[in-house]
Amino acid sequence: MNQSSNYVSQAHASSIEDVFKAYNTTDAGISSKELADRQQTYGLNALPLPSPTPAWKRFLLQIKNVLIYILLGSAFISLLLQHYIDAGVIALVVVINAIVGFVQEGKAEQALQAIKSMSKTHTLVVRDGSMLSVESSMIFPGDVVVIQAGDRVPADVRLFYCKDFRCDESPLTGESHAVSKQADAIEQAAPLAERTNMAFMGTMVTSGMARGVVCATGVDTQIGQISEMVQHTELPKTPLQIQLEQFAKQLSMGIGIVSVFVLLFGFFVKGYPLQDMFQAAIGILVASIPEGLPAIVTIALAIGVMRMAKQNALVRRLASVEVLGAVDIICSDKTGTLTMNAMTARELIVAGHAFKVTGEGYSPSGTIVDEANESNIPPLAQNSINLACHVALLCNDANIREHEGEWELHGDPTEGALLALAMKHGLVPASVRHDWGKTDELPFDSDRRYMATLHHNPEGSKFLAIKGAPDRLMSFSHFQQGENGPEPLDHDYWHAAITHMAERGMRVMALAYRSVEDSGELSQAMIERDVTLIGLVGISDPPRPEAIASIVDCQSAGIRVKMITGDSPITAGAIGRELGLRAERVVTGSELDAMDADTFAETAEQVDIFARTSPANKLQLVQALRARQHVVSMTGDGVNDAPALRQADIGVAMGKKGTEAAKEASDIVLTDDLFSTIRLAVAEGRTVYDNIVKSIVFVLPTNMAQALVIIIAIFAGRLLPITPAQILWVNMVTAITLALALAFEPPEQGVMERKPRKRMQSLITLPLLGRMLLVGVYSALTVYWLFSHARNAGVDIDQARTIAVNALVTIEAFYLLNCRFLHSHIFHRSFLNGILPTVIALLAIAVFQLLLTYFGLFQAVFGTAPIGLGSWAMIFTAAVPILFIVEVEKLIWRSVS
Repeated sequence: MNQSSNYVSQAHASSIEDVFKAYNTTDAGISSKELADRQQTYGLNALPLPSPTPAWKRFLLQIKNVLIYILLGSAFISLLLQHYIDAGVIALVVVINAIVGFVQEGKAEQALQAIKSMSKTHTLVVRDGSMLSVESSMIFPGDVVVIQAGDRVPADVRLFYCKDFRCDESPLTGESHAVSKQADAIEQAAPLAERTNMAFMGTMVTSGMARGVVCATGVDTQIGQISEMVQHTELPKTPLQIQLEQFAKQLSMGIGIVSVFVLLFGFFVKGYPLQDMFQAAIGILVASIPEGLPAIVTIALAIGVMRMAKQNALVRRLASVEVLGAVDIICSDKTGTLTMNAMTARELIVAGHAFKVTGEGYSPSGTIVDEANESNIPPLAQNSINLACHVALLCNDANIREHEGEWELHGDPTEGALLALAMKHGLVPASVRHDWGKTDELPFDSDRRYMATLHHNPEGSKFLAIKGAPDRLMSFSHFQQGENGPEPLDHDYWHAAITHMAERGMRVMALAYRSVEDSGELSQAMIERDVTLIGLVGISDPPRPEAIASIVDCQSAGIRVKMITGDSPITAGAIGRELGLRAERVVTGSELDAMDADTFAETAEQVDIFARTSPANKLQLVQALRARQHVVSMTGDGVNDAPALRQADIGVAMGKKGTEAAKEASDIVLTDDLFSTIRLAVAEGRTVYDNIVKSIVFVLPTNMAQALVIIIAIFAGRLLPITPAQILWVNMVTAITLALALAFEPPEQGVMERKPRKRMQSLITLPLLGRMLLVGVYSALTVYWLFSHARNAGVDIDQARTIAVNALVTIEAFYLLNCRFLHSHIFHRSFLNGILPTVIALLAIAVFQLLLTYFGLFQAVFGTAPIGLGSWAMIFTAAVPILFIVEVEKLIWRSVS
């Protein structure tokens, strides 16, 4: 890169002459001869797209999981034991697990691709003194571009000519108002949102036209820098991934220690042959490894994905499903996420009366009501309201149209809000504009700070409509519209009204008029005399109604909501108060930049509203909160949110109005753009996590019991009550039937009333560990007693082992009923909610066990034999008590907790 590349960060603070010199250009643009050199120096004006992950790699990544490695290890052990069928079954589970994750990720990517716009854009460029249209990717630093209303800015541009030029920069800065632009140099230290002589790549021109010099293209633009930040931001592991990895390591270590101990004990203490003890140790390994658990976890996550999709949350990464359930802080962008991203007239003040305007966004649905008692407009104020709404409509270039059930704005957001206000009063834009034909216009100018239009009706009356900054209009208004017509202007009244609106974060627009006799060309001199002020309109981007209720729900669930926005501190504080956030302190991005690391981290934790933040500030806040062991969700829709979305434990983007950068960086995309959907997703995430824990709490006692039975047999010098092949049968059959049923469990009562789990919280709590030990020991002793009783009664080894296998599975079947509720008892009405999967699983396991016991092929493969009704009676008699033992254990823990 040459000198001009280093000049990008200084362009806004330099005179246009210095900018032309730095980029070796003039207002006539670069010459066509320079194009090849500039393309070689700067490259195309495009952001690099991440290379798509090949399908084969995406498939293999599904296997990158510690529990899958354990699963593969158990398959290898089965091969060592020459149980080829068992090894094949386990390998099949691995493949199915990978296919589920692969297909789900593929569907999510396809859905996102459908949202993307693939159209190419073109830009008006001045080259060799002539204007031409070129593809936006073919403009370079030094090019002079012409941009106008409706255009998307193609690069970062230093403006040198502006005419009523305003840009919607909310995707980049979070500024909810369209920003008026001008050409003069400004301070070097000005934050991005206040660089009013720059137009930034990706932002939308809402009004006017401008010319400027391209200062940065591609990755050198503000959006490009954010894209680079996203690319270099590492995806964090989810809390569940961390917990499962820790759990798998601990489980593997425990199994290894027990197996080695038994091998050494049997060989040195009991004197068994080394080969026999080696086979026994392998049997313990096979018994202890939960082969079906990875598949159950994946299926539980996949079920969560489907449930979330029905609630308008598209999950891009399978592992992300349960993360929202652990979230204790939601960091959210303001504009378009917590607010409508649609400027709305919310208050109207005329002489002697204040009115509230209902309705949100650009929809004309709503009314104007008395603010004090929300009654209809008093008759004496009707004339003032009517005049205000006519001026709001006539001095206005915007249009609002209904499209597919939604009202869309074409034009400036502030003008859209004023137009919607007039329509709520019952005015029809086409009719009023026809009746009061516009004969001249003085466009808004950043120096003049108002807009004026001249109109006439069919009777010949002429009417001057003016809107603009209140202090500017008041400087040349001598009258105010009173109940009985024009009256002297009460400066104190209007200043108090302006302060009242501004303190609540509203943008204040003044409306004025004058009847005119002359019909000459509009000029400032003609306008700025004998004007009558009609009223003030308070405009803001209102909070989404459902966001307010959802924040209350989140707070009751122990989740802090923090608003991080590029908007002004006053606006951020006002909206924060409406949303129910702690708004006593608002911290700006410049204040954050001046803090040391400790103060920054403390502020990130204590403060709920951050304003005038940069993309780097958002990223740093998320990192600081995660460093303090919080599980953080970031919610946003703009380009400026992308780095933080990627770095958060769970990034949530808006699907309708969100930028592609936000969607690509996120884990979940909300297809309805509603913050309330996050609350539903949190509940679903907690349910998924609960169901995974239920599955673990259910599966592990079976593995524990099988290992204990083998250990007891070795210590007692008896034959193994269950063979390795039968162990694999039990593990796989209970996993694909009984344990799988738990993945379909509905939310437990009060799921959104408890506090979020801690980031480092163990997957298995002390009460649950005690329960698993209780069930495991009971199962092992019961199975071993039934096996020994059968052998002592003269039953042959195959029948005795069949009794043992069926006893173990029957105990698990009754224990499944306990596991449907982790902590509450099962003897209540909600026990029947969502019970169908459990019933199906119990019927399926009954069929499987009957096949194992009485079907010839299964008998040959697994070494089983038919048993009589008496044996079944003993099995059920021994299994039923576990149902009540566990419920008593739950009662004890509830009483002491």
